[in-house]
Amino acid sequence: MNKRTSQLLALVGVGALALSACTSTGGSTTPEDTPGEAASSAPAPTEKVELTFQSLSDQPGAIAATEEVVKEWNDENPMVQVTIVPAGWDGVYDKLVTQFAGGAAPDVIHYEAGSVIPFALDGYLADLTPYISDDLKADVSEGVWESVTVNDQIIAVPTELQSYMVFANTKLLEEAGVSMPEGDTLKWADFRDMAKQATTDAHAGLGWGLKSPTATFLSLGLGNGGYFFEGEGDDAKVMIGEGELTLPKEIMAMNNEDKSIETSTLTQSGGDVLAGFYAGNYAMTVQGSFQAANIAKDAPAGFEWVVLPALEGTESAAQSANPQTLSVNIDSTSVDQAAAFATYFTNAENMAALNMADALIPASKAARDLIAEQTGGEDGWTQILKSGEFLESAPFMKVTNYTQWKDTVATPAFQKFLAGQTDADGLSKDLTDGWDQINR
Repeated sequence: MNKRTSQLLALVGVGALALSACTSTGGSTTPEDTPGEAASSAPAPTEKVELTFQSLSDQPGAIAATEEVVKEWNDENPMVQVTIVPAGWDGVYDKLVTQFAGGAAPDVIHYEAGSVIPFALDGYLADLTPYISDDLKADVSEGVWESVTVNDQIIAVPTELQSYMVFANTKLLEEAGVSMPEGDTLKWADFRDMAKQATTDAHAGLGWGLKSPTATFLSLGLGNGGYFFEGEGDDAKVMIGEGELTLPKEIMAMNNEDKSIETSTLTQSGGDVLAGFYAGNYAMTVQGSFQAANIAKDAPAGFEWVVLPALEGTESAAQSANPQTLSVNIDSTSVDQAAAFATYFTNAENMAALNMADALIPASKAARDLIAEQTGGEDGWTQILKSGEFLESAPFMKVTNYTQWKDTVATPAFQKFLAGQTDADGLSKDLTDGWDQINR
């Protein structure tokens, strides 16, 4: 068993899972074209190349958009043909472990930044830095690039992202005399005041599905200076201070003091909360930005809604960037051409089409601008696209054992806090002691 295989199997053994087509060795990792030029300009091979692309797209619109991109590539590149290998999100980490260990991983791998990093650390992914054009590098924010950079190597091309946004029932806010916020961000204090003002005997001001709260708390926590970890990899240490505890404490204050949150929603999923939102049980709800597409499709006729500006914490409107990504198997027989396809897949037109289908935020500004033009900003797109400018890399994405801590420590600890079974000091102790136990 080689070193890389034993490292992968060790990851499975400790339960470090990243989520709740064969190739052979010897691929070149240096592009023939000049660094900074588009990788898709790599010279055509003298012999036909067959590439496998493992795609996780599972929604009809996204599947169709992916198939269209691959068809266009194959039409334009007869000597480099790409075959889609469909794979769902469930169990994909374990599947990749098995594929890499058996030398059967696809050439191009669709995943997400936080989950693909362990494979890069174990040496299974090609360094794409030389293949990234200057234009693409400049068109994606530094924070997003940082989320896909390991040991100074870009190990994936970012494609789609999400943010957490406030969705509001405009009729209920107007009836309560709540003024719609203006600008690019919504300060937390103003948001809290809006929820309090919109609360009546008939409905709450806010419904927030926090059944699985960890991703929400860690992402929005960045805006309060809450990073939760310092350091990377095996050297990372958990860090729980005022910045990390601000958001949980504020939510409990809204629930216990302001009485502006529908308490029952704190144990529901985001999707479950939408039904109550449609029924007028609360004037606002915080959801993943992708829910805009579901609301536009599923809301009752005549339901008036809007997406509010990005939430701003005590320090900024930052949220964590964990983009979906395309990586290249370092053992592909054609790394150059696989990298060329990955960058082709992520050009502005392709990314706009894919993100429109998934109702997600493109990593590149050019693609965001295309969507803004195509949608006219309707159905919340103006605010959702704007929120993409505030996404940045978060320390927890590069922490060994983060996923195990999230699933076995953080989520039950946050749930306990939201249920009123412990206070902020107890939450801090649970998060810290749990990390220490995992890393003994």
